Order: sequence, then C-alpha cells, then structure tokens
Amino acid sequence: MADQRQRSLSTSGESLYHVLGLDKNATSDDIKKSYRKLALKYHPDKNPDNPEAAEKFK
Repeated sequence: MADQRQRSLSTSGESLYHVLGLDKNATSDDIKKSYRKLALKYHPDKNPDNPEAAEKFK
C-alpha cells in the first residue's frame, strides 16, 4: 500500500507549491498564473544566452 501514496514532491525533491511560490491553499487560477509567469521567465527564446534557463524551462 505504501506504493500507492500520493507524491508530494517533484522529482527534484522540492514541493511543487514551493517551486511556484504558492501556498497549498492556492486556487487553480493562482497556480496557472504562477506557472505561466515562471515559464516566460525561463523560456529559451527569452534567454538565448542562458543555457541554465533552458534546463529550468524543461
């Protein structure tokens, strides 16, 4: 039964809410806004000289 427990961490070990900078009580709209903001921040087209940004975007 332990294999069926819900994953609370991302593959990097950080809480996904922490990565997005949100509380666990965040609404789906808040999650969408935060995700899109981070996606634009690390998008490879917005950061052509930063290979680390491309990795974070993935």
